[in-house]
Amino acid sequence: MRTQIVIIGGGPSGMLLGQLLARAGIDAVVLERKTREYVLGRIRAGVLERGLVNLLEQAGVGARMKAEGFVHDGTLIAYDNDMFRVDFAALTGQTVLVYGQTEVTRDLYGAREAIGGDTRFEVDGVVIHDAGTESPFVTYEQHGAQHRIDCDFVAGCDGFHGVSRKTIPVSVRSEFEKVYPFGWLGILSETPPVNDELIYANSDRGFALCSMRNAALSRYYIQCDTGDDPVRWSDDAFWDELRRRIPPQAAEALVTGPSIEKSIAPLRSFVTEPMRWGRLFLCGDAAHIVPPTGAKGLNTAASDVHYLYQGLHQFYGEGDPEGIDRYSERALARVWKAERFSWWFSTLMHHYPGQSAFDKKMQLAELAFLRSSPEAQAAMAQNYVGLPY
Repeated sequence: MRTQIVIIGGGPSGMLLGQLLARAGIDAVVLERKTREYVLGRIRAGVLERGLVNLLEQAGVGARMKAEGFVHDGTLIAYDNDMFRVDFAALTGQTVLVYGQTEVTRDLYGAREAIGGDTRFEVDGVVIHDAGTESPFVTYEQHGAQHRIDCDFVAGCDGFHGVSRKTIPVSVRSEFEKVYPFGWLGILSETPPVNDELIYANSDRGFALCSMRNAALSRYYIQCDTGDDPVRWSDDAFWDELRRRIPPQAAEALVTGPSIEKSIAPLRSFVTEPMRWGRLFLCGDAAHIVPPTGAKGLNTAASDVHYLYQGLHQFYGEGDPEGIDRYSERALARVWKAERFSWWFSTLMHHYPGQSAFDKKMQLAELAFLRSSPEAQAAMAQNYVGLPY
C-alpha cells in the first residue's frame, strides 16, 4: 500500500502528529509496537506547556483537557526547611496545565478512532528503507504476516530504543549525552496532593518532588541511587524519607496511603543531530531526552511535532519545502534551550555524590539569588511555561 506519511510510534507525539496531519487532509499510517492497552498503561509526567495546550486544541482534543486539567499559576521551591513561590502568571502572563500524559494519549486515540485513522498495533521488525532517497518505504511484520508501505516521508516518533534514530548512518549523526549519577524513585497514590502546586525540594538528603495527577491522585518522587530497587522500598519507608526532605509545613500536611505504582527512573540528557536525514524525521525521545526536572520531555516532543507539522503542511499545501528543509535546525534550536533549562534545574536541586561543602554553598547561594531576584524568577518562569515556538 501507499500513504503520504508513515509515523513510527503510537505514543503522544506520534498520535498528535497524526491527528494534526489528518485535520489538514494529509494521509498517515501509525505503526505501534505495543498494544493500545500497554501504551495507555504507561505513567508519565503531566505538566503541559502553553504550546502543547495550544497544539492539542488545534488537533481537536482540548475539551476534556480543559475541563479536567488543573491550571497552575506558579510553583514552589523549597530549601533550608522553607519555601518560596515563583509566580508564572505574574512574571510571564502564562500558566501551565497539569493533565496526565496518559490522558493526553487517550484523547488522541479517541480522536483518531473517530475519524477512522489507520493505526496498527503489535507491529514488529520495522525497517525503514531508502530514507536517503525520494522513494522511502517501510516494512514490518504483524501477526505473522509481512507488510510494506511506500510513502513520501517517515516520521520517527519511536523513542530512544526505536529503529528511527539508528537508521541514520553513524557517519551522519552526532550524539551528545550526560548521564546523571542518581535516579528518581516515584510512587503514585490515591491521596490528595500535599499542595495545590508542585513543590521542588532541595535537601541534604537529596531532591524531592511533590506533584499530582488530579485532586485525588498524587505523584511523589525522591532522589535515589541509580542501582536502587523499588522493591526494597516499602511505602512507609518512602513516606518517611519524603517527609525528611520537604519543609515541615508540607510534611505535616502530607496525606499518605498505599502506592498503586512504584518505579525508578534514571536521569539523562541526550541529543542527536541532525533530526532529519533525507525523508526521515526524528521527533521526541527518538532524538532527545531531558531529565524530568521541569517536565520538558513531552513538551519538547510537542515542539518537534509543531515544526514538522508546519513543514509538511507547507510542503503539501504550497509545494514549498522550506519548512521541512529547516525542520532539524528549528527543532534543535529549541531542544538545546530546553536541555539547558533541565540541566540547570537538575544541577540546582539535587545532591550529587561527592558534593563538596563549597558545591553545596553554591547551590544555596543560587537558590537564595533565585528567591530574591525577580529577574531570575522571570527567566525560570519563562522557561517553565515554555519558550515560544
